[in-house]
Order: sequence, then C-alpha cells, then structure tokens
Amino acid sequence: MAHFKEVNEQSGLHPKPAGLVLQYGTAGFRTSANQLDHIMFRMGLLATLRSKKTKATIGVMVTASHNPEEDNGVKLVDPMGEMLTSSWEGYATQLANTEQEELLTTLKDIIEKEAIDMSQEANVFVGKDTRSSSASLSQAVLDGVKALGGHSKDYGLVTTPQLHYMVCCQNTQGKYGEATLEGYYSKLSQAFSLLAKNASNRTDDQKHLSVDGANGIGAIKVREMESHLKKDLQLSIFNDGSRGKLNHQCGADFVKVQQKLPTGIKINPGDRCCSFDGDADRIVYYYTDAQGHFHLLDGDKIATLISTFLKELLNEAGLDLKIAVVQTAYANGSSTYYLENTMKVIVRCTKTGVKHLHHAAKEFDIGVYFEANGHGTVLFSEEAEEKIQQLAHNTNINDERKKAALLLQNTINIINQTVGDAISDMLLIEAILAIKGMTVQQWDTIYSDLPNRQLKVKVSDRRVIETADAERKAVTPAGLQEAIDGLVKKYKQARSFVRPSGTEDVVRVYAEADTQESADELAHEVSLAVYGLAGGVGDEPKPLH
Repeated sequence: MAHFKEVNEQSGLHPKPAGLVLQYGTAGFRTSANQLDHIMFRMGLLATLRSKKTKATIGVMVTASHNPEEDNGVKLVDPMGEMLTSSWEGYATQLANTEQEELLTTLKDIIEKEAIDMSQEANVFVGKDTRSSSASLSQAVLDGVKALGGHSKDYGLVTTPQLHYMVCCQNTQGKYGEATLEGYYSKLSQAFSLLAKNASNRTDDQKHLSVDGANGIGAIKVREMESHLKKDLQLSIFNDGSRGKLNHQCGADFVKVQQKLPTGIKINPGDRCCSFDGDADRIVYYYTDAQGHFHLLDGDKIATLISTFLKELLNEAGLDLKIAVVQTAYANGSSTYYLENTMKVIVRCTKTGVKHLHHAAKEFDIGVYFEANGHGTVLFSEEAEEKIQQLAHNTNINDERKKAALLLQNTINIINQTVGDAISDMLLIEAILAIKGMTVQQWDTIYSDLPNRQLKVKVSDRRVIETADAERKAVTPAGLQEAIDGLVKKYKQARSFVRPSGTEDVVRVYAEADTQESADELAHEVSLAVYGLAGGVGDEPKPLH
C-alpha cells in the first residue's frame, strides 16, 4: 500500500499537537486557526475515503463562517451538496483526535468498517473563505487528498453555498447546473431576470438594495455577480473587506444578535438593507424608520414571505402540492400563528440545527426552512419539479395558470437547494418584493413579532437537561417543566422553553410574551428555575431591570 507510506510521511509535516481534542459538530470543526493544520490534512484523507465509498465527488470547505477572523474551520460536503452524513461525523472526530503514531491504524479501521475499495478513483472539490489562514489550511487539505491518491480541484475563494452547489452539479452530471462560478452566476441571474420581468414599472429606488458583506467572501462574490444582473438590481455594497475586519461589528450574526445597524453602512430611513454572514450562507434584512428605530426581518419573516409567495402561485397554477414551513422552537410565535391560521400552511417544528430542518423539509412536495438567524432555503421534491415543468410547457392551459407555472419554474432555478445561500436567498426575496410591488415596511407588517428574550444560565453539566417535542419540553431534571408551565401561565400570549447548549455548559432560555417587560420577567424567572433545579453555578441570575 504505497499510499499509506505517503500518508505516514506527509502526516509528519502536519503534526497533531499532543492531547488536543476537537469534536466534529453541525458546523464541522471550528477553533483557533493555529490549531487546525493537522485537522485539515486529515479531512483531506477522510474526504478521499468518502469519495471512494460513495463513488462520487466530495467537497471540503475551509471556513469558520461568522466566527472572528483569527478562527477557522472545515466542513465536508456530501455528493448531493448536503452536509456530511452523521454516521461519518464520528469518523471525522476519531481521525482528528488520533495521536500521530496511531493515524494509519485509525485509517485502516475506517476502510475496513466501510468496506472501501481503495482502487476506486476519488475526487474532491476544495474551497476557502477570505481569512488569512485559509490559504495554508486549504493547502493542507489538498496534501491529504494527494497522499491517498485522490484527485482534487481547488476552487480557491468561494462562498460555502457555492462549493455545495459545485459538488451537486458535478454529481448530477450537470443536471443541476454547470460546476463553475460562471455557471452559478448565469443560472441564478437568468432566473432573477425572468422573474423581475413580471414586476411592473419599478423605479431605480425600488431596484436599490444596500448589502453588508461582513468584510467576507460574500462581498467579493456578489460584486462578481453584479455585471450579470444588468439593470435589474442596483447594489450598494458595504463592508466589502477593503478596510474592516471579517465579521467585526458587521454581518448577519452581529445584526441579529445586537438588533442594530452594522458599522460602515450609510442608509436613509426606509432603505432596504441586508447582511450576509462571513461565508455567505445566512442573510437577514432590516431598515430604519423615520424615527430612527431599527427593524429586523429575520429568518422567520423571510420564510413567511417565501412560503406565502409559493402558496399563492400554487393556487393560481391549480397545482395540488403539499407545502410546509419547517421551524425550530426559536421561531417567533406570531410567525407560526400567521402561517397556520392566515396562510393555512403546514408548520413543522424540529430540533435546532440546519441538518434537522433540511431533513424535515424533504418530507413535503415543497419544504421551506429558515432558522431565525437567517440560514435557510427551499426544497422541491422531484415530483413537484416535474409537475411544475409539465405545466409550464403545457399549451392547453389558460394564461394565468401558465404564468404561475413559469414563475414557479424560475423560482426553482433561483434557489440553491443544497444549503442556505445568502446570494440566492437575496435574489429570491428581491424578486418576490418586486413582483408583489411590496416595500420592506409592508413586508415587515405582515405580522408583528411577539416581544422575546433569550438568556443563558451557567450549569455544572449541561447534560442534566434532556428535552422532547422538538426541544419544547424539558424531560429532566424532574420538576423543571412543571415550574416553567406554572410561570408561563402568569403572562399573556406567553411561552418559554429551555435547552442545553451544543458547545458549552450553559442552558439556553427562550421566553416570549405580549410585552417586552413580561418577556424579560418570564425569561428571568425561568432562568432562576433552571439555576435552582439544574445545578446552576456562580451567582444566581439577576433581573434584567
């Protein structure tokens, strides 16, 4: 096995710091960049094995998304552009934490367990974000692929969703699109242009959008795409990376958490704005009103806009397809109420984490999913796509049905179904607002968010909290759920839930009620219950007011 000799020699150039332990989670590996060289090399090895196992191209993306600039990370992309299957996450963790001298033994274990044919060809696509550490770290991935005799294609600087898209295009033999950046820009911009034709007499003001690029890769790529959009969309790009630090006081995560404008953006009241995160797989919208108040339109508002648009088109096209919105317990109660009662759309609640949402969305003809943080997309079943295509090409139907079918067809083409994609989501939202002739304020008033509050309680061991019902109910410790139920009854339109953090020994508390004061009080009281019943550490939680 000549390759094992090569792996042995090469791994010495990417040594693992003794005793360092990292876990492959929803976001792959993510930590300080100077601890990742050995991880990258080993993920190159793992991607090569995964490619041999699936007989398909696998992606490896070097990014730490919305984390600070000094961090980095890596995640693997499976053949259809989806996240790495959970059964292989264990292998990633195992491989990452194996001490240097045991590396070959661990590799051979995986090969044996998965019955991998090592003579099978392997292909790996590699992409990276704009962090200064990404160049050398992505080279370590390429070294890993080469050491096991795999073929690699280095896409260089791309957004995370673009790499997912390339992998899907490659493995569908071009059926999903062309596996190049040019192919990506062409497909999305053509669909946008065809959708925008259905908007009547838009002024330049209506075509204008301010984009906060988080000083990351999204700013570069949206600028590359600009020329393809011709005059259909006029972008002002802020935080484009020419001056500021990646994700520092800007980007979707900052705007969502701080509930305020990013630094470096100049806008007038009522101007439509959006922010990407560091690797452009999340987006949130916002504006300021005449009084200078900040208004956020997060993932819930985005899911509502998109699902309402799709539901109306399905009705106009006379298509009987099942559409659902997939949310987590963090979705604002007002959005759930509006979707179920006004729009009559199915709402499904899942555990927190993109993987759970994506999986649940696949169960419907059309599944719309967005986390409140702005990560999300729309999935169409093969059957739904076929029915829409057939109707769009049918010459024996009336104009209204035909028009709706063509709009649905272009909507499918504008969406990156592999993963949440800020650029694709931005184009879809812009097209919907244009077609409906809606301002950002009108979109915002579809429903009013219930005031809410999120808090964290430090505990000695987060595992004492176990949840059920998509994390909406605490099963352990005994008495906690009863305490929460009792507290919720004291307030109007209230609900609250607690869940353990995925990464640290804290319990996250969410509460909403009819007023901000009530939401704050409820969140505080639930925090005290968690502190008392779930082994709180440090000072007991203080009231917010």
